[in-house]
Amino acid sequence: MPFTLPPLPYPSDALEPYIDKMTMEIHHGKHHNAYVTNLNKALESAPDLAGKSLEELLASNCSAVPENIRTAVRNNGGGHANHSLFWTLMGAKKGGEPKGKIGEAIKSSFGGFEAFKEKFAAAASSRFGSGWAWLLKDGSGKLEITSTANQDSPLMEGKFPVLGLDVWEHAYYLKYQNRRPDYITAWWNVVDWDAVDKRFTAGK
Repeated sequence: MPFTLPPLPYPSDALEPYIDKMTMEIHHGKHHNAYVTNLNKALESAPDLAGKSLEELLASNCSAVPENIRTAVRNNGGGHANHSLFWTLMGAKKGGEPKGKIGEAIKSSFGGFEAFKEKFAAAASSRFGSGWAWLLKDGSGKLEITSTANQDSPLMEGKFPVLGLDVWEHAYYLKYQNRRPDYITAWWNVVDWDAVDKRFTAGK
């Protein structure tokens, strides 16, 4: 089965005023949809990969993918994986401080929520050009903050993303223009910490 665009888990205006309706419609319906379309197109020439999951395709820097389509799968498969996660970790009337296991882990790893936010925002704002900022969980359950370029996914290096922030300009430019730090600050108001906690506690 070809990959498909997952529906947004909320109306496109649900994250207003922090992320505007038009940005969500374009980001999901145009950008994410293009990654899905281009991924499926690239895979047409490799029928032996049919049925493989995104995780399997991206694993070990796409080592299972033939070299002639590896870049296309890396870019578009990564884009599909990253965005499919991104939508699920936000919601209306969310934000606030993380509770539960993820709250405890953030406190023990970074010294507190405010210190964590500063470090995460630094990773997001200092990523040159297009990319993502991530909160990752390693095999021992420890947390780390990092960023990746373009649509590279932590899955490519066997790492488990717990939270991700898209800092491509298409994610914020209509509302925030070149003010990426303002977008990052606003984004904390839509983070669904319950969803992040479930992912953290269930994640490998």
